[in-house]
Amino acid sequence: MSSNSGIQIPSRLPLLCTHDGVLLPGSTMRISVDTARNMQLVKSRLLKGTSLKSTIIGIIPNTRDPEHDSDELPSLHSIGTAGLAVQVVGSNWPKPHYTLLITGLCRFRVTQLLRERPFPMAEVEQLDKLEQYTEGDPADGELGELAQRFYQAAVQLVGMLDMSVPVVAKLRRLLDSLPRETLPDVLASMIRTSNKEKLQVLDAVDLEERFKKALPLLTRQIEGLKLLQKTRKLRPDDDKRVLAIRKGGVFPGRQFSLDEEVEDEDGDDNVLLEKKVKAAAMPEAALRVCLKELRRLKKMPQSMPEYALTRNYLEMMVELPWSKSTTDCLDIRTARVLLDNDHYAMEKLKRRVLEYLAVRQLKSTLKGPILCFVGPPGVGKTSVGRSIARTLGREFHRIALGGVCDQSDIRGHRRTYVGSMPGRIINGLKTVGVNNPVFLLDEVDKLGKSLQGDPAAALLEVLDPEQNHSFTDHYLNVPFDLSQVLFIATANTTATIPPALLDRMEVLQVSGYIQEEKVEIAHRHLIPHQLEQHGLTPQQLQIPQDTTQEIISKYTREAGVRSLERKIGAICRAVAVKVAEGHRVSRAESPTEQLADQNTENKVEDSGIAAPPEMPIVIDHIALKDILGPPLFEMEVSERLTLPGVAIGLAWTPMGGEIMFVEASRMEGEGQLTLTGQLGDVMKESAHLAISWLRSNAKTYFLSSGSADPLESTDIHLHFPAGAVTKDGPSAGVTIVTCLASLLSGRLVRSDVAMTGEITLRGLVLPVGGIKDKVLAAHRANLKRVIIPKRNEKDLEEIPAHVRADLDFVFASTLDEVLNAAFDGGFPSAVSHPQVVSKL
Repeated sequence: MSSNSGIQIPSRLPLLCTHDGVLLPGSTMRISVDTARNMQLVKSRLLKGTSLKSTIIGIIPNTRDPEHDSDELPSLHSIGTAGLAVQVVGSNWPKPHYTLLITGLCRFRVTQLLRERPFPMAEVEQLDKLEQYTEGDPADGELGELAQRFYQAAVQLVGMLDMSVPVVAKLRRLLDSLPRETLPDVLASMIRTSNKEKLQVLDAVDLEERFKKALPLLTRQIEGLKLLQKTRKLRPDDDKRVLAIRKGGVFPGRQFSLDEEVEDEDGDDNVLLEKKVKAAAMPEAALRVCLKELRRLKKMPQSMPEYALTRNYLEMMVELPWSKSTTDCLDIRTARVLLDNDHYAMEKLKRRVLEYLAVRQLKSTLKGPILCFVGPPGVGKTSVGRSIARTLGREFHRIALGGVCDQSDIRGHRRTYVGSMPGRIINGLKTVGVNNPVFLLDEVDKLGKSLQGDPAAALLEVLDPEQNHSFTDHYLNVPFDLSQVLFIATANTTATIPPALLDRMEVLQVSGYIQEEKVEIAHRHLIPHQLEQHGLTPQQLQIPQDTTQEIISKYTREAGVRSLERKIGAICRAVAVKVAEGHRVSRAESPTEQLADQNTENKVEDSGIAAPPEMPIVIDHIALKDILGPPLFEMEVSERLTLPGVAIGLAWTPMGGEIMFVEASRMEGEGQLTLTGQLGDVMKESAHLAISWLRSNAKTYFLSSGSADPLESTDIHLHFPAGAVTKDGPSAGVTIVTCLASLLSGRLVRSDVAMTGEITLRGLVLPVGGIKDKVLAAHRANLKRVIIPKRNEKDLEEIPAHVRADLDFVFASTLDEVLNAAFDGGFPSAVSHPQVVSKL
């Protein structure tokens, strides 16, 4: 490779055709190799070669469009660059390829193509003399003047950059140390130019022509930079930080590439992000963290994985409503009208909202209350939360907690994890864009627990008024004030809510609707909504109140109105079919179609389905049976009480109150008690209590015939129907006693009486819960008398007046009073017991 005439490249070179750009002498470029010829060149020449000569290859710019490339060797560009392969990196993803790091040495001209397979090999003629880069003899005349002008322009361009950046200072020193002849190639590879312009510099074999080709490119870069500085109006200390300095190398192995567009975009984004951070009105602690992360972001290259994570974190912090809030509508009269229009009944919930508005008028810094609506499904707990938000003029956001078993759903993930994100609370605040929305935590009683933590425990900080002013999400890692958020939780029961969480919420019981309330709700809200959903009008369909009452009593049995709405929807669909068929008949143009429709109508009539009347279609009990089928529920109370040993109790369930039958039978045996019907431990103990009390008072109530023990040689079987449903609780005690007393005495219990209450071994009746739901269940079943503990008399205030007027309440403090009220004519006893008062 060396001779007396200076450094020479080999006369035969393997050729690498590339689309990646134009390699100029003195610059370094990465080239991706994935074509068959180029891959074979790398494998045969670079990977298997052992001498320095084998690492020198010829780089030929491929001017053919890469989309229309083929296996045929393209016509070779006459001028190329001899390059030294500094690094070879292979990879199999997404497809096998190599990445080469090539440093340009000198120009050459292809004189003859020797072969095309397996890779091109050509006879070349060296055009640049490598020794001229090392001798550095200054030129004179016009060439010297061009070289001086080019050097001054290069110094001016570098001077417009920020000299505090180490790579810029290094470039400035290299301009003084490099020979002037190398400057056109070096600067042309650094500044932003097209491949076509670089190709013109490559083709300029004459040094003077090369200066003339590269000088306009350098001048254009300087003028564009000046214009950019004027339009951006940067601060004095930032006016030089405009162009990007990308690490590369300048001959003999280092280059610097200036790409102002990439830096402009990145710089603009960072400046814009910094402005947003300062304009977000964050607390001091959050602002300090954001500014620290922003400084780290500016120092990171975009290729680092942490760059995207940090930027996402900053954008999340900027989008949070640290100081944005809505103004509450505090007009109590308007609020009352809106609540009454949206929901019928629910007086307790409406009163609590109006109380909050009244206090907010007197004290503007009132913290948001934390309410918990507890009631059966379908009574409107979720919809009333949305109505409260509309009444207050606040944003509304619903968070469904049913089945959530990961505490990170509440508090978020730490940023050290891949794919980390904030919790639902912070995400909800970002969605609504204000810091005082109404948050509905739906189904808070159905939270789960797993190895990922307990979300109910994570909610303790959210729902604690003394702590939520500094709620810390794991993702943000800075406190956020939740004290202005109005939290409303909904649940079907408080039994599954942890006591610590329940203690932090103000529980408001939402009981089921009575029949009159359901009728009113149906005609105010449900029927108009279903008509609109099915494209019908009141002129096409009318549902009288009698029909609505029949739907409620015979086709639904629930505390809410969801099933009622579904039944009304079924009626609307059936009517929609008739209306659509009527439109089709009116649009029929041929007698054949009309005859076919008449035949269809005759078939419908023959099948026994009642034909609806003309518009408007009024749904009566006959049409109701045709559409919904036979009644699903029948009032079978009187039929089931035709034998001794049957009594009616009242039970509370998450779905509302229910009536519960208790049946008993006796047979010869050894005095054993059998209990069936999926009973819990408490209810089993109540049954044993009832047996013990009756055995101890058998003579008093004439329950024994001959022997002192009524169960002597007798087995008792006590059954609670609906055996697939688990039952538990102490309130069935009085019902079990009445059922067994009826069995042992042979007398029938009144068919219109229901009862509830806990018993003791001394014969006292203790208070129980869920009185309102139980009384409403008795009212729905058309019962007339309800026996409840005397100490539950205060609970009747929550029951509507017309329901209290329809029922005969018996307040019992002892089992003697219960038995006298449950049987016609009272229950005979041998002695009169003194009044016993519970001390519990």
